[in-house]
Formats: sequence, structure tokens, C-alpha cells
Amino acid sequence: MTIDPYSALAVSLRENAAKKAAEALTGATAELGTVTGSGLKLDSFKHEIQEYLVAEFPGMLKLPELKLVGSVRGLRDSGGGNVEGQGEFTFEPSETKETVLTLKYQPGDRVLALPLNGGNDAIVLCRVVSGNG
Repeated sequence: MTIDPYSALAVSLRENAAKKAAEALTGATAELGTVTGSGLKLDSFKHEIQEYLVAEFPGMLKLPELKLVGSVRGLRDSGGGNVEGQGEFTFEPSETKETVLTLKYQPGDRVLALPLNGGNDAIVLCRVVSGNG
């Protein structure tokens, strides 16, 4: 029985393409994990990752104009008398350039992580909380 060389080539190309695609996507799937006292434990990886990375979110902080109404107590006027009552507090819009939001995690926090290097390293992207509050 002879082997069709074209079919063999097609099978070989398909297998190599599937293998390369799997290699490229290895570790590219985000998964759940838990922050521990000494590292990060991914749900699908049996060992704890002691040194992991945490995502930062650089950008510009923009705050719109904001008016709040509240109580005023404990303030003194220029004569030393107490100032109390209701007041309106107005904050003008502002922009702060080069702001970085760095999230802090506590042991027990459930997180979404991106495993890298076959699960030996990971980047924690965010904390995960219940949708029910």
C-alpha cells in the first residue's frame, strides 16, 4: 500500500500549525487565583507563585465639578467663635497628569491573573468580587 505524499504533507502541515498555535497561546488565558500571605495560588496550578507581578494603570485623573451639601462643625471664625450649620462645598474640575492607579491586594482576595512562562510567573490584573455585592 502506498502513501499519498500530498495527503501526508497536508497532515504534517496541519499538525505543525496546530502545535505552533498552541505554543503561541500557552499562558495567554486569564484565570482565577487567590492571594496568599506569601504569594499567589492559581486555581489550575498546584504550586504557589511566590513572586508575581501586579498591573498598574497609568493615565490622567479627571475630576468633574462637584457640589456637596453637608454639615459644618468644629471650625472657628476669626474671632475664635464656633462655626456650625449647613454648607455647600463646591469643587472645581481638575486634571492630574501622570497619575498611576496601583491596586493593593490582601491575603484571601480572589483575583484575575494572567499566567506566563508555563505558570511559573503571573500578572495580577484585578480583584474579583461577587456580582451580588
